[in-house]
Amino acid sequence: MSPTPSSVDNPALQGPAFQRLPPWVKAKLSPLAIEKIQAVYDWVENECIPREQIMKAQLEGRRWTTPPLMHELREKAKERGLFNLFLPNHFAESPGLTNLEYSCCAEIMGRCYWAAQTMNCHAPETGNIELLAKYCTPEQKKKWLQPLLDGTAASAYSMTEPDVASSDATQIGISVRREGDEYVINGRKLYGNCLWNKELSFYILMGCSDPNHPNKWSRHTTLIVPCNTPGITQVRNLTIMGYDHAPEGHGEYRYDNVRVPAENVILGEGRAFEIAQGRLGPGRIHHCMRLIGQTERAYELALLRCNDPRKKPRGKLIGEFDSNIERIAQMRLELDAMRLVVLNAADTMDLHGNKAGKRAIAQSKILVPEVACKIIDECMQIYGGQGLTQHTPLPEMWTYARFVRVADGPDAAHRHQVGREEMKSAEAFRKRHQAYQDQYKKLAEQYGEKYISFD
Repeated sequence: MSPTPSSVDNPALQGPAFQRLPPWVKAKLSPLAIEKIQAVYDWVENECIPREQIMKAQLEGRRWTTPPLMHELREKAKERGLFNLFLPNHFAESPGLTNLEYSCCAEIMGRCYWAAQTMNCHAPETGNIELLAKYCTPEQKKKWLQPLLDGTAASAYSMTEPDVASSDATQIGISVRREGDEYVINGRKLYGNCLWNKELSFYILMGCSDPNHPNKWSRHTTLIVPCNTPGITQVRNLTIMGYDHAPEGHGEYRYDNVRVPAENVILGEGRAFEIAQGRLGPGRIHHCMRLIGQTERAYELALLRCNDPRKKPRGKLIGEFDSNIERIAQMRLELDAMRLVVLNAADTMDLHGNKAGKRAIAQSKILVPEVACKIIDECMQIYGGQGLTQHTPLPEMWTYARFVRVADGPDAAHRHQVGREEMKSAEAFRKRHQAYQDQYKKLAEQYGEKYISFD
């Protein structure tokens, strides 16, 4: 679909909520999407960002209790129809947006770290909800999915382990052994939201149910583990670069003879990798979408610092030094490039499905966190010493971006995937370049020129 004057010049698309979107994206936005994107922008700008310090204040002394403000905002967002916007329109439970349309919303959500949670569009809930919607039976959906959609329950995804290489999920070793109508779980896990927050309802856990299966991709099973099941112990909170990320946080867990009913298995025994790939496709780029919004806000802070009349080293504004002018230009170029990569991934998923979009998804997962880290680092540099302190949100922004380089798989694994696929294309290029050489040889004879080979 090519952009038309009527779609791109629509007055509803002229405001700041749409200013960074390329014309081809604006042309694909439905009336519903335009309405939701504007509503999300108004919500984040007017309801979330002005309350950031209130949220921090309500966490002081109550680190592992969800602040009353979060509950208040979630109720309001739900009333305004801003809940679960991430769920693609091919699901019956979806509010009706495509992946591309939601990516425009998610970028705006990223401007405030916890804004997505007010709209039930935060990790790990987004991936878990899509997983349950895609793979669960009607009975399981009623019991586990609907409370998540309603915002009355909370979940976490439990995959990473401390005793194996986290970049190779086939090594996941926590034991999931069937005994009659139950599965018994024994082992250790890392990450997954903190049990200390009593609002956490259940884990979606990936474990090894058949360690001797000849196909290593069929050894694992995914099942739902209620958080109040006896035998689960949280050993400690895991800080991320010094931040505890309360009130959800991350943890280290021990499972000692944890028993769950067999009906809690999702899709079937041995099908965990099928589920994991279905979950991680969209979820991987949700982080990237939000990171762009976060990085845009960091960029805005850098612009403010560059033009602060109180800050004049050697009598010049910080933004008047050539090095900083070039810094700002490079940030703008890289931000816009990141956005195009993510929008392409979202559009590819819409047009061809998550599996066909895996390369574009991997490209987003590699590029965006790394470039976001780099840009935010430059913004901190422009702020000098203050940029490393709580005077700005920049250190927290950088930490989140650095975390996403590892979350949902380390970027090295995604680079390997992309590089391996690219290597497969070499043979076709070899044939093409040989054809150039063969044609050149014939032309050299035709024109009476000497044929030169560099083989």
